[in-house]
Amino acid sequence: MSTPVNFDIAAMSLYAFFAFFTGLVLWLHREGKREGYPLVSDRPDKPLRAPIQGFPGVPELKVFKLAHPDHFPAREAERDVSAHVVAADPYPGAPLIPTGNAMQDGVGPASWANRADVPDMTYDDNVPKIVPLRAAPGWVVDEACPDPRGKPVRTLDGKIAAVVVDLWVDKSEYILRYLEVEVTGSDRRVLVPMFLATVNSNGVVRVVSVTAEQLAGAPGIRNPEQITLLEEDKVAAYFGGGHFYATPERSEPFV
Repeated sequence: MSTPVNFDIAAMSLYAFFAFFTGLVLWLHREGKREGYPLVSDRPDKPLRAPIQGFPGVPELKVFKLAHPDHFPAREAERDVSAHVVAADPYPGAPLIPTGNAMQDGVGPASWANRADVPDMTYDDNVPKIVPLRAAPGWVVDEACPDPRGKPVRTLDGKIAAVVVDLWVDKSEYILRYLEVEVTGSDRRVLVPMFLATVNSNGVVRVVSVTAEQLAGAPGIRNPEQITLLEEDKVAAYFGGGHFYATPERSEPFV
């Protein structure tokens, strides 16, 4: 006579849940290593013998296939800024102090990422999304809004550093992204992020993130009628970093 086998459904469900949850935790921990791993030493004089991955190891490379066939970013090598910084103290993880022009070198708050060096495209007709109004037929500034074209640009040091010559529009978001300004005493043109500029009622555009000299040295763009993702990052990082690096007082503690 055979002995009946009893199954404890509650216990089996509990064990299955434990197995699933353990696998989920390990999978999430592995996926969390897509940025910053393998760990490497931040002290070039004492590099690690081997990169640290831990358990589980670094996941396989993930490729993001975007709507733009020209580029699909995945895990990229981090920018090497070791030539532009020095450790504040001789221990791993110490703050890094810029040794040169932090805004030009792209370190600290002025850091930028290695984005694709191609323009962002619109979804519907696959054309450059951010362009100057001169290259955007049918786009105009609303009559109820101030038009800064032709207005002088006053910088942090109170100098008239440039004049606004055109506006760059985001055709997907229907907003202005950049002011195109021509540097005073030069024919060089640079882009200033619209959100870091103030159009005053007295007809002057204020840009307090940089000085006149720094505005003249802002990153340029390769094509006068389109901007790439990499150039966008460099422009935003330069002017954003100016709020910390433009003058020595901005990076010093309050006393």
